[in-house]
Amino acid sequence: MDHSMTEPVRTPPFAPFEWLLSGRYLRARRREGFISVIAGFSFLGIMLGVATLIIVMAVMNGFRKELLDKILGLNGHLLVQPLESPLTDWKEVADRISGVAGIKLAAPVIDGQALASSPFNASGVLVRGIRADDLNNLSSIANHIKQGTLDGFDEGQGVAIGRRLADQLSLHAGDSVTLVAPRGAVTPMGTTPRIKPYKIAAVFEIGMSEYDSTFVFMPLKEAQAYFNRNNDVTAIEVYTTNPDRIDAFRKSVTEAAGRPVFLVDWRQRNSTFFNALQVERNVMFLILTLIVLVAALNIVSGLIMLVKDKGSDIAILRTMGATQGSIMRVFLITGAAIGVVGTLTGFVVGLVICLNIESIRQFLSWVTNTELFSPELYFLSKLPAEVDFAETSAVVIMALTLSFLATLYPSWRAARLDPVDALRYE
Repeated sequence: MDHSMTEPVRTPPFAPFEWLLSGRYLRARRREGFISVIAGFSFLGIMLGVATLIIVMAVMNGFRKELLDKILGLNGHLLVQPLESPLTDWKEVADRISGVAGIKLAAPVIDGQALASSPFNASGVLVRGIRADDLNNLSSIANHIKQGTLDGFDEGQGVAIGRRLADQLSLHAGDSVTLVAPRGAVTPMGTTPRIKPYKIAAVFEIGMSEYDSTFVFMPLKEAQAYFNRNNDVTAIEVYTTNPDRIDAFRKSVTEAAGRPVFLVDWRQRNSTFFNALQVERNVMFLILTLIVLVAALNIVSGLIMLVKDKGSDIAILRTMGATQGSIMRVFLITGAAIGVVGTLTGFVVGLVICLNIESIRQFLSWVTNTELFSPELYFLSKLPAEVDFAETSAVVIMALTLSFLATLYPSWRAARLDPVDALRYE
C-alpha cells in the first residue's frame, strides 16, 4: 500500500509557503482592517522609539563632547600642585613634563581672585597668570580672539579678557580695566588692597558663558608681582593628547616632575558636572526604552487578535498537513517583520535627523519665531549631535530583541491551537 498520499510532507523550516502566508497576513483585507491598523501602530511605535533613542543619545553625547572640549580646552587635563615646598623650580619641572610622550603642553600658572572694574560696572574675576607662548598654544583662546591681538603679551602690561566680561564692563580692546586684589602691599597700617589698571590687549570668546564672563589672562611675571608671589607658581596645567586615558599619564608625569607633587585630573575637578550628565543620560535611555517596550507590546496584542481571527485558517492548514512548527514560524515571521522593518526605519530616520539637527533647529526657530536653544542657558552656540556606533548598535539590537520576544507567546498560542476545536466553534 502506498502511504505517500496519507503522510504529511515534511517541509524545511522557513519554507516559501510560510513566508507567503506571513506576507498575506500583513496585508489584511478590508474585513480584517483593524488588525492591519494595530500592525501599523506597532510599526510606528517601534520606529519612533528607536529614532528618538538614537537622536537623544546622540545629542547628549554631543553635549558631553562639546562641553568637555571647552572645559578641557581652558583647564588642563592634569593639575600638578606642589607638596612640601613652593613651586620655585616650575620652569625645570614644566620642561621635564613637556618631554613625556603624549603631553602636548605643560603650562605653569598663577591663579588668583580679583575685582575687575570700569567706569560703568564691576565684576568678580579669576585672574590667571600664564606665559605668552603657553597662551598661544591654547587653541581654545588663541583661535578665538575677537578683538585685539596676543602679540607682545609678555612685554607690556596687557591682559586678555572674555567677551561677556568685556560686554558687562562696556570695554573693548585698547581700553583700560582696573583690577583690585584684596592682598596688596604690606604697610605699618596693615595689608592694603592692590589697585592697578591694565590695558586690554585682546578679547576672546570660547563659547562657554561661564568662562567668557570670569577669566582674565595676565603675563606670568606680572601676575607674580601682582599677587606677591616669591618667584613661584600656583600649579602646572598639563594638557595631554587623550584626556580619556588620563590614568596612563599619572605615573610618567609624577616621575618626570622629579619632586613631591600632588596630581588632580579633570574628572576629579569636574566630577559633579559630568556625573550629573551621565545620570541624566542613563535615565533618558531607560525612559525612552519604555517607548520601544510599549510598541513591542502592541505587536503582542495585534498578533493575539490575528491568531483568534485566523483560527479556522490554522485548523485547515493543520488538517492539510502543516506542522505546529510551521504555524509557529508563520506568526513569528509576521510579528518579527513589523519589528525589523520598524527598527531599521527608525535607525535611518534617527541618523538623518542627527546629521541635520542644527538645520532642523534653525528651521523650527524660524517657523515658531522663538529661540529654541539659548546659548546663555546651555553654554553652547549650536545644538551638537555625536552618533556613537556602539550605543546605536545597542539600541538597534535591543529593539530587535524586544520585537522578537513579543512574537513568541502569540506564535506559541497559534501552534498549540487544536484544529478540531477551532473548526467546531467556527
